Formats: sequence, structure tokens, C-alpha cells
Amino acid sequence: MPRVPRLLLIAGLVIVLVGLDQLTKQIAIAHLKGRPPIAFPASWYPHDLFHLRYAENTGAFLSLGSQLSDGVRFWALTVLNVVILTIVGGVLTLRRVLDAGVTVALTLIFAGGVGNLIDRVLRDGVVVDFMNMGIRGLRTGVFNVADVAIMAGLFLLLFLEFFHAHRAPVQDAEKSRGA
Repeated sequence: MPRVPRLLLIAGLVIVLVGLDQLTKQIAIAHLKGRPPIAFPASWYPHDLFHLRYAENTGAFLSLGSQLSDGVRFWALTVLNVVILTIVGGVLTLRRVLDAGVTVALTLIFAGGVGNLIDRVLRDGVVVDFMNMGIRGLRTGVFNVADVAIMAGLFLLLFLEFFHAHRAPVQDAEKSRGA
């Protein structure tokens, strides 16, 4: 994907995703904090498939690292996050040519990381989470829009790698036959 359209795509996705993440977190704070979870059953599953519940996460994914000291948590979850986001942002903006799918995947990861980093910086190391899914006792951790963006970006990268790995031998065979 050429650089200028790529930069416009990146800017648009980051603005929309970070904006949506921060907006939904503000709504969660205003309407869910200090209240019991709101359960949403599915038409095909009468139990609570989806929950809206307010949670403050001082750790990373699934609260990993939440038991670390404040100083270690700051370096591991804020400073290291800035370093990783700088690298991802550099790849996105400085590469002359980058595949459109990889651009979208890395932008999703970048935008999600920025959304959670904003929380860590503005909320003294705490990230606001408010969504939870599951069936009976099998439930996800509590997450937010930024987490969804990060996971979607990671899954897209894996899909693209898998697709490319299986597509490349076919293309190489066609090239060797002169197709």
C-alpha cells in the first residue's frame, strides 16, 4: 500500500478507534461504576451471554501483572508500552510500502495500545474495562474497545500470515510455469 493513502487510513482508524474507546470508557464510568452488572441473554441462549460491568484493571491482559509493585508496573505496562507503540508506529509510518492487510492489523494494535495507554497515564495506571462474555461458568476477562482492537489486529496478522504462507507456494509454482 503506497505511503500517503496508508497514512490517511492509519490516521482515520486511530482517530475512530481511540475516540470510540475513550467515549465508551466515559459512558462506562458514568453509568456502570458502582452498580451491579447488566446481563444480556441471547435469543438462543437464555442465560447471561454478555455482561456490562465496570472494572478497573491495574494489570495487562487478564489482569496479568496487577500484583506487581507500582514502580515495576509503571515500567512494564507504561514505559514498555510506549516503546512498543513507537516501534509499531514507526513501521506503519516509515515503511515505503506496506501491505494493506498488515497496515490495518498493525493500526488496530496501535490504536488499541494508545487507547489503553491514555487510561494508564490519565488514570494513575488504571485501565477501565466494562465488557464480559461467556456461557455459564466459562467467561472471558473483562475487556474494553481497545482490547478488542488489539485482539482483532493480532488475529488479522495471524490470518494474513497463514494465508500468505499457504498462498506463496501456489504463486511460486505459477511463476515457474510462466503463468
